[in-house]
Amino acid sequence: MERNNDSKMVKGLMERLNDGEHVIIAEGFVFYFERMGYLQAGSWVPEVVLNHPDKVKSLYREFVDAGSDVVLAFTYYATREKTRLIGKEDTLEQLNKNALKMAREVADEKGVLMAGNICNTNIYQPGKKDREDEIKGMFKEMIEWSVEAGADFILAETYAHLGEALLAVEAIKEHGKGLPAVVTFAPFVTATKNGKAITADKVLLTEACKQVKEAGADVVGLNCGRGPNTMLPLMKDIMKVCPGPFAAIPVPYRTCDKEPTFFMLTDPVTGKKVFPTETEVCSCSREDFSDFGKQCKDLGIQFVGVCCGNRHYYTRSLAEALGRKPASTTFSPDMTKHYVYGSDAKVRKDVSEESMDLYHTLRDI
Repeated sequence: MERNNDSKMVKGLMERLNDGEHVIIAEGFVFYFERMGYLQAGSWVPEVVLNHPDKVKSLYREFVDAGSDVVLAFTYYATREKTRLIGKEDTLEQLNKNALKMAREVADEKGVLMAGNICNTNIYQPGKKDREDEIKGMFKEMIEWSVEAGADFILAETYAHLGEALLAVEAIKEHGKGLPAVVTFAPFVTATKNGKAITADKVLLTEACKQVKEAGADVVGLNCGRGPNTMLPLMKDIMKVCPGPFAAIPVPYRTCDKEPTFFMLTDPVTGKKVFPTETEVCSCSREDFSDFGKQCKDLGIQFVGVCCGNRHYYTRSLAEALGRKPASTTFSPDMTKHYVYGSDAKVRKDVSEESMDLYHTLRDI
């Protein structure tokens, strides 16, 4: 058991996974706030944490009500490199601490876990010692802030390079005060080695997960880049050679063999590339994530979620597929009460029949 919350003990991450439970995590906050008009596509720095903290706290609550077992602190791209890019490095510490503080408050309020977050830095270069030292410094301060804020575990995510993922594991083990480490690769690379997926530093993805696990990661897997259809086949390969528990956190887009990542998706009408601001035209359905949840359950993937492009209904569909009834299930669709299609006895049949006639008339015009 982890943390006392109003006299209730919140079950820890590894205890849940060791007991065979699923842990759902809602991600994708940068896309969420970009679409709301509070975050800039391109730099993707989460300035909304400082500018509109009430909206961030509301988002945390929204996803827990939709079924997330974790409040993930919104520190994705809240790195020294990213804030330097927009000339606001002096806001870095406050941005991280505010995001973590609000995440801890909502997690305690809702009786769920809170995770600190470190991610890809975009400056990693294999063999560059000075870059590695710089990255280690960025990871160190963010992990220490997470520990200080009372995080229950650290999520290290979206690594294209094995080398950077190993730096993340090393930093968590050194500075994380024993917190569990969930480490996920972003399967952005579409090139292969002998037909198998590789990382950006040309290591088999299966081998990369195995090495990260051996380095001390508690949970390994994939996040971002690919939708359910093109992520799950990679997960199956990883699970053949690497010990679990496993994580799968796809983006909510209908990627396919021809366009396996959301960077490659094209508008089915215009043929134009849709990343990053037109991706909605390739969105998954709620049923897609219900199916994803069922497949993860069958495969034994326990740590599951939704990445860039997430909305509450995706997380809710995933939760319901795993047998949950989160708070927002109260408002899941119930077409039995629809004025045209409804079968509920309280639906006025005369109105329903007349409405159906009107529907068919309009459809045929």
